[in-house]
Amino acid sequence: MKDTAIIWLKRFGRTVGVVALLTGAWAGYLRLSGNFHPIEEGVIYRSAQLSGSQFAERIRENGIKTIVNLRGNNTGRSWYDDEIRASEATGVRHIDYPINSGRELTDDQVAELTNILSSAARPVLIHCEAGSDRTGLTSALYELLVAKRSFAEASAQLSFRYGHFPWLGSRTVAMDRTFERVAAKLKTASGSD
Repeated sequence: MKDTAIIWLKRFGRTVGVVALLTGAWAGYLRLSGNFHPIEEGVIYRSAQLSGSQFAERIRENGIKTIVNLRGNNTGRSWYDDEIRASEATGVRHIDYPINSGRELTDDQVAELTNILSSAARPVLIHCEAGSDRTGLTSALYELLVAKRSFAEASAQLSFRYGHFPWLGSRTVAMDRTFERVAAKLKTASGSD
């Protein structure tokens, strides 16, 4: 009996190790690739922080007209200055809208962000540092409030597919809470169950 328990514990440990390795590999891939994905092809895209040359390439390839930076103004930091140069060189409008991934957005912030997403010249590129949490919430809000997609479709933007990991005490669960609150208010306002 004791030998069987040890064998099962070893198997469990190996399984956990493999899952952790695969999870880390996926997160690493997303980071290295820029985590660039269409939300709606030709209309709106999402990404992690790109280098200046990566921004220039994505702008050219996808016809980006507006960049929404969820990290806020960081003048003097090389990543930010490179982003601004790439935007200016291509005539792209650059909007700084800082979000903290560890804090829920207020209703006013959700309204402001929705207004930006509704009125910005398309195609739009939304990004934060990793392209997973703040960008995930913003992408989900776009799908739900602007594109009028279902809760299930919109909430898929806040998933591990894009690197969002709100479990095990992660503060980024604030992004999920914001989305769920907005979705619940929308459901109540529309009178659907």
